[in-house]
Amino acid sequence: MRILLTGATGQVGGALLDPLSERGTVLAPSRSELDLTKPSGIKTFLDGCRPELIINPAAYTAVDRAEDEPGLAFRVNAESPYEIAKWAAHHDVPLIHFSTDYVFDGSGQSAWREESATAPLSVYGRSKLAGEEAIRAAAAPSLTIRTSWVYASQGHNFLLTISRLATERTELRIVNDQFGAPSSAREIAAAVTKIVAGGLPAFRSRVRHCDTVNIACAGETTWFGFAEAIVDGLRRRNRDLMTKRVIPISSEEYPTRAVRPRNSRLDLTRARQIFWITMPSWQQALDAELADLGSGQLREARRAV
Repeated sequence: MRILLTGATGQVGGALLDPLSERGTVLAPSRSELDLTKPSGIKTFLDGCRPELIINPAAYTAVDRAEDEPGLAFRVNAESPYEIAKWAAHHDVPLIHFSTDYVFDGSGQSAWREESATAPLSVYGRSKLAGEEAIRAAAAPSLTIRTSWVYASQGHNFLLTISRLATERTELRIVNDQFGAPSSAREIAAAVTKIVAGGLPAFRSRVRHCDTVNIACAGETTWFGFAEAIVDGLRRRNRDLMTKRVIPISSEEYPTRAVRPRNSRLDLTRARQIFWITMPSWQQALDAELADLGSGQLREARRAV
């Protein structure tokens, strides 16, 4: 099976490379080969590589910068996915696309279900919702995976930022009124691999009845709780840290260009019932990433000697 994987240098795309390679030939184009900022070139690229499955985790994810670059955000997150989905529909090729908790307005305290009303608060959220709607309109055999608070032991993300700041600052002030589940790219990739493990006929059968599913780690916390867990985990691994205290603050005390949803909880019932996926707790996933972070840094140190 020829699998087209976009965004292979990103967190989820990078985590998918190895497990997908065990199931087929993975085509992982560079940005120069497949430029999602230029939707007009997508059909030509797809005609050339003729994938049998498309997995699209690539996205414009600069949430605050999107407020000043709405055109670019919509080209990457909505117009390009539409072109991919049109090609997939025309050639009857299954498509897995990724979206976000930012399509919701963050109100209330209940976990968002796949059919919950959407009302994004930011340009980024609106661009991702537009991508979902465009794929649905194209009528390809597709599945949109919504996830939340993605991180990994590599790249640019909250885990690595806190790991760095904990070696530089005696105090960390972290928002404590936004709730969600930190979700490691590794566990998201494992779930995607399980979704396609039964083969394309089984995948097609499921997505006829379900075009969207929430995939995130189980449980909930706040960014403050996540940061505290990271610092505690680093201490248990004998990391030399400057941070003595992690201090909870409100969203108002840490203003950002784009409004973040206060409630990013995702209901995981459909993932269990339709795809037989039971996600680990966010704490379990974090332990695995911290272990990998430590071994990765050790490898880097050895190479530097």
